[in-house]
Amino acid sequence: MNIDVQDEGNNTSGQALSFSVGENETVHVLHPQQIIAYQGPSSGRADRLMDVKGIYRKRKLIRSDMSGPCRFVAALPPGYRVKTLELEGNNDLLYDFRHLFYYSEGITMQTRVLSMKNMFITRDIVKIKFSGIGSIGILTEGTVCEAELHPYDPLYVDAGSIIAYPENAKLELTVYGNHLASQHMSYHWKMTGHGPVLFQAGVQNRRFERDNNDDGIIKRFLREALPFGGVFIK
Repeated sequence: MNIDVQDEGNNTSGQALSFSVGENETVHVLHPQQIIAYQGPSSGRADRLMDVKGIYRKRKLIRSDMSGPCRFVAALPPGYRVKTLELEGNNDLLYDFRHLFYYSEGITMQTRVLSMKNMFITRDIVKIKFSGIGSIGILTEGTVCEAELHPYDPLYVDAGSIIAYPENAKLELTVYGNHLASQHMSYHWKMTGHGPVLFQAGVQNRRFERDNNDDGIIKRFLREALPFGGVFIK
């Protein structure tokens, strides 16, 4: 399977993904309403009801199974991107199933029930661990960044920007910096362990636009001056 990404290089335009699916290949698309063009036999697309777990995790009922040989184009709204990740065997990263846009045949998923502490931090009960040989597409907002964890030197990452983290990672919900910095920032994950962390940059774009719109000097002052004003004053 080949995937060609087409975009204008900015967040004001949407992204298009052109899939070329070979014979005896299948790709599962979890946002079938985003498929805007298709070339191939009519029988090459089969929409199916997701199982109960999939419906709960994805908050959607239908997925599309696209079997080759065929070609199709999926479109994303402005600000969204799909990050393609090639998997070869076991993968230690845990993902939020709601970020999954597609996965190829040969990819399997395992559910990982989070600890009570991590349930509170992530506001989720389970994460998904992928394995097998193939590719997955992760839906993101903006550029995807990657940083390596250290067992003792913590990495602080905005809690709303995390895409995936290693299963062995230790998480702690916190803020950092001096008194003013810790009051002004959003909550972060303090992370230690081994392996890469993936996070997205686009979540900050909405905050940047909000902070720079014409919402009045008083609201902007309160957002800057009050403890956690940037979190509670929208």
